[in-house]
Amino acid sequence: MTPIIFHIDVNSAYLSWTAVEQLKNGAKVDVREIPAIIGGDQESRHGVVLAKSPAAKRYGIRTGEPVANAFRKCPNLAMYPPNHKMYREKSRMLMEYLRTFTKEIEQVSVDECYMDFTPIADRYNSPADGAIEIKEGIKKKFGFTVNIGISTNKLLAKMASDFEKPDKVHTLFPEEIQQKMWPLPIGELYMAGRSSVEVLKKLEINTIGDLARSDPELISLHLKSHGRMLWEFANGIGASAVQAEPEEAKGIGNSTTLREDAATYEDVCPVFEELAESVGRRLKKAGKKAGMVSMEIKYYDFRTNSHQVQLDRPTSDPKVLKETACSLFLEIWSGEPVRLLGIRTSKLVEESAPEQLSIFDIELPKEPDEKHKRLKKAMDELNARFGEGAVVKASMMKKNIRTDKEEREKEKSGKKKTGENQRGML
Repeated sequence: MTPIIFHIDVNSAYLSWTAVEQLKNGAKVDVREIPAIIGGDQESRHGVVLAKSPAAKRYGIRTGEPVANAFRKCPNLAMYPPNHKMYREKSRMLMEYLRTFTKEIEQVSVDECYMDFTPIADRYNSPADGAIEIKEGIKKKFGFTVNIGISTNKLLAKMASDFEKPDKVHTLFPEEIQQKMWPLPIGELYMAGRSSVEVLKKLEINTIGDLARSDPELISLHLKSHGRMLWEFANGIGASAVQAEPEEAKGIGNSTTLREDAATYEDVCPVFEELAESVGRRLKKAGKKAGMVSMEIKYYDFRTNSHQVQLDRPTSDPKVLKETACSLFLEIWSGEPVRLLGIRTSKLVEESAPEQLSIFDIELPKEPDEKHKRLKKAMDELNARFGEGAVVKASMMKKNIRTDKEEREKEKSGKKKTGENQRGML
């Protein structure tokens, strides 16, 4: 059976959710109907635009641009601070509602998800009818709107949901690619960032169709593996499997927004190391090991991407988590500046669960042997009891710290010298 995949995206989520909350509390103006943005600092007007109203968009205001620029474009712009706690609650309620249709939901950010519509398609006259019912149900129940893209894989569904907004349902089936997607500017292709677009335009590739008809070897020569991926996307090639997770097995993870955008792989590695240590500690505290590791990137312009891998052996070892995350990062990083990184683990098993060894284990990042596991456990317990850093590995100590042997030699030498001095005074 041909898969039917929906991509469901809240229209200007932060602004829509703010508007709904304000109207619920008695506001007379719907901020979605005036030039308005979410983001930045009210007094200093610093920061970036996180969401914009359709009226603000008509002034040329873009998501991710500095707030100061937005006010130059529209001096009477209304601005509201973000409320991430409220956004998470709205997101949770939306996902709960969508799961009343099917449990096959893959949430990819606070305001968007994929739905595998295939198992319930026979309940409706067409996928579009099902999408309209879901869209209208969301509007009636929650007061905000969504766009829904429909296709046979996640990539094309995502592209379809980005067509005309707001409150629309669009299809982009493989037979519609040439008509609906190929005429679009190359910058509208999913994962085609600013630097990639500049390279492609120098090759006289200005539309998605230009890229689709190009030689993939030429594109790979200039943009490496990312170029090959973009060529596949331009031809509608993408994964169709929705990675749904049971609600009770969400996993353990952590992410961090960087103080400054990371521009190199060397900038990224230490961040993944800290995240891996944090996730590893939480796994150990929960008595769990992870069978799957996911890595998340948010770019400077707020585009997000993630990649995951099934581990051959479940683990809670931070070194394995870090190396896996770094490897996943290199596989999908577009080379553009990164503002947020995350590591997430899922498919958790009990720490005491028996491990099935593989003859290929030698090719994988190694977990410590039993002796070192016991040693690390003892160190973790001491650090938990007496404070972080109470016990550290000798290799991490400063070089000018004397060893116990050196201290004993110094003490012995000092006593000898004192005895000589005392004899000289007699």
